[in-house]
Amino acid sequence: MSRTKNNVLFMLYTVILGSIVGLIIWGFLRIMNYGIEFLWEYLPSQINFPLYTVCVCTAGGLIIGLWKRKFGDYPEELTGVIVKIKKTGRYQYNNVFSTIVSALIPLLAGASIGPEAGLTGVIAGLCTWVGDKLKGFRREVQELTAIGMSATLGTIFRSPMFGFMEPLESDEETTLPKTSKIVLYFAAILSSLGVFILMNNLLGIHMGMEGIEGNKIPLENYIYAVPLVLVGIAAGYLYYAFKKLTGVLEHHLKKCVVLRAVCGGLILGISGTFLPLTMFSGEHQITEVMADMEKIGAVMLLIIAAAKLLLTNICIDTGLKGGHFFPVIFCGISIGCAMSLLFGVNVLFSTAIVTTALVGHTLKKPMATVLLLMILFPMRLIPIMLFAAAAAKFIPTPAIMLPKEAKMTDSEVKESKPEKRANKKSSKRKNK
Repeated sequence: MSRTKNNVLFMLYTVILGSIVGLIIWGFLRIMNYGIEFLWEYLPSQINFPLYTVCVCTAGGLIIGLWKRKFGDYPEELTGVIVKIKKTGRYQYNNVFSTIVSALIPLLAGASIGPEAGLTGVIAGLCTWVGDKLKGFRREVQELTAIGMSATLGTIFRSPMFGFMEPLESDEETTLPKTSKIVLYFAAILSSLGVFILMNNLLGIHMGMEGIEGNKIPLENYIYAVPLVLVGIAAGYLYYAFKKLTGVLEHHLKKCVVLRAVCGGLILGISGTFLPLTMFSGEHQITEVMADMEKIGAVMLLIIAAAKLLLTNICIDTGLKGGHFFPVIFCGISIGCAMSLLFGVNVLFSTAIVTTALVGHTLKKPMATVLLLMILFPMRLIPIMLFAAAAAKFIPTPAIMLPKEAKMTDSEVKESKPEKRANKKSSKRKNK
C-alpha cells in the first residue's frame, strides 16, 4: 500500500510539474513576443532613427556582454544541458534567474536563435530543485529532471513524441525507460502541452509554426529525392563549416566577453539591415518565405539560407546564445523553396526532403528529426522523410568539421551537486 501510495503521489507531482512547465514556457514566449513587437514594430513606427537595426542589435550585444560578465556565460547549449543531466541526473539551479534573462535578451535583440536552449536549462534546474524538496523521492530526482527536460522540448516544438525521443536517441542506440517511467514522461509532456494550448485558446493567441500543406505530389517528383537529400546534407556540411569557423572566433575572444557580444550584435545588425529574414528564430518567417518564394527568387533564397546558417553560429559563439533548431528548419525551408524553383519540383516535396536532410544531418537522430518535423509536414510524407533522415545520419560529416563534444569537468560535476555536499556535511556534524 505504501509503495502504491508513493507511485500515485509521484504521478500527481509529475502532472503538476508538467503543468507548471507549460505555464513557464507560455509566459516566457509571451514576454518574448511582446518585447519583439515593442522593439521591432511599435518603436520603429513612432521614431525615424537611422541605422535602427544596427544600433538596437549592437546595444543588445553590449547588454548581453555586461550581463554575462557579471552572472556567467548562460544559457548553456541544449547538448550541454542533456550531457550534464545524463551524467549527473541533475542540473544546477542557483542561477535560474540570470539564465532566464540571459536567454531572453538575445531573442529580444533579434538574434538568429531559438528559445529551446535557455528554457530547457531553466526548467531542468527547477525540476532538480523540486526533486530536492520532495524528501520522500530523492531517488527520483534524476528522473524528474529528465522528465522536465522532455516536457520542455515537447511543448516548445508542439511535438510530444519529439520531446520524449530527442534526449533518449543517440548515435549508438536508443534506450527506452521502463513502461512505468514512460507513463510519467507522457503525463508530464501532455500536461505541459495541454496547459500551453489552453492558455493560447483562453486568450485567443497563436504561438508556433504553421503546418505546410500542399497538393498531391506527382510520381515523377520522386526521381529528385536523392538529389534533394544530397542538397540538404551539403547544407549540413556548410552549417558545420561555419560552426568550426565561428568556434575559432570564440576561442580567440573567449576572455573578452563584452567585446565578443558587441561584435556579435554588430554583425547581426548589419546582416539584418540588408537581409531582414536572417534575423530572429525563423519560426514566423517560414510562412512569408513560402508565400513570396517566387518574388524572392531562387538565388536570394539560397543566399538568405547560407547567411542565416552563418549568423546562427555567430550569435551562439559570440554570446547571443540560444537554440539552433528553428533557424536550421527555416534554412531548410528556404533551400527547399529554391530547389523547387530551380528544378520545377513540387514545393511541399522539395522543402520536406531538404529540411529533413539538413536537420537530420545536424541532429544525427533520424527518429527525433522526423518527429520534430511532423509539426510542419503532412503525415503522408513520413516514409520519404525517414529515408532523408536516415541518409543524413549515415552519410558522415568530415571529422575536421565536427565540433568538440560537450564534456564536463570534475568541477562542473561537483557544481551540479552543491546541495548533496551540504547534506553530507550536515549529516557528519549530526553524527559527531
